[in-house]
Amino acid sequence: MDKATILVVDDTPENIDILVGILGDDYKVKVAIDGPRALALVAKTLPDLILLDVMMPGMNGYEVCKQLKQEPLTCHIPVIFVTALSEVADEAQGFALGAVDYITKPVSAPVVKARVKTHLALYDQKRLLEQQVKERTQELEETRFEIIRRLGRAAEYKDNETGLHVVRMSHYARLLAIKLGLPSTFCELLYNAAPMHDIGKIGTPDAVLKKPGKLDAEEWKIMQQHAAIGAEIIGEHGDPLLQMARRIALTHHEKWDGSGYPNGLSGENIPIEGRIVAIADVFDALTSRRPYKEPWTIEATLELLESQAGQHFDPKLVAEFKQILPEVVAIRDTYFEH
Repeated sequence: MDKATILVVDDTPENIDILVGILGDDYKVKVAIDGPRALALVAKTLPDLILLDVMMPGMNGYEVCKQLKQEPLTCHIPVIFVTALSEVADEAQGFALGAVDYITKPVSAPVVKARVKTHLALYDQKRLLEQQVKERTQELEETRFEIIRRLGRAAEYKDNETGLHVVRMSHYARLLAIKLGLPSTFCELLYNAAPMHDIGKIGTPDAVLKKPGKLDAEEWKIMQQHAAIGAEIIGEHGDPLLQMARRIALTHHEKWDGSGYPNGLSGENIPIEGRIVAIADVFDALTSRRPYKEPWTIEATLELLESQAGQHFDPKLVAEFKQILPEVVAIRDTYFEH
């Protein structure tokens, strides 16, 4: 096991020698004779603990500690003040700045060793717990995303789909969002929310959803309700992922010219995620085999998208989608249904 690294900061060489003598056998000890040098050393290599003198010329120990605690990369490093100042007010100031302990001079070797060992152990335990929390949080996030993907697939199976439709169109949607230069957090939310776009079909009667022929006017009204039903199923929630999933479910059948459903939104009044998913959804539906149709060619599908730019689809998004067609086709080939 590698030895922990201790940074000793003191403007008096004799004091540095004493602390190096006490700690040198058990730890890697680095030294700095003033505050600026200490900060420069920390910037190069993060120590596991800092023993910091208070009374130094120029930048005193309090100022060094304050700067360390203001930086995200160094705020977690345990700082122990080592000083001749022994007033309660001095100790209080040190703790207020984020120090974990206070050792008064002249130092006692057993006290220094015990305090350093204790705070290193606490620091290690804290890092371990933080890592475990991070891993557990990641597991919960992955479980949540998987539940959402499976709910999306459930709607596809009800519609005689294999479930790969939501996989492909989610990838297409993320690709298009990336091409548009949208923030990476948005792109990942979109990828994970898009599978819920047709969750409302769970509430559509099979007689309508699975009808082999053309829907009559009344049946078409029922079919159109799945967008609002999907939004209702997802519900109002503070979670960003579910908020986006709800917007997608509600708006991915809106059209650029205002002729879509359920609310007749037009242009940029349609959320960008709804406009993106509209293209990804239609592209995959047309290029995939269905019980009632053969797959369209890529060329024929792209021709339809371009012919509907400015009517069904956002024309800018159609143009950008055309630019990423090679990547889209690669995804389609990866998740191709034989």
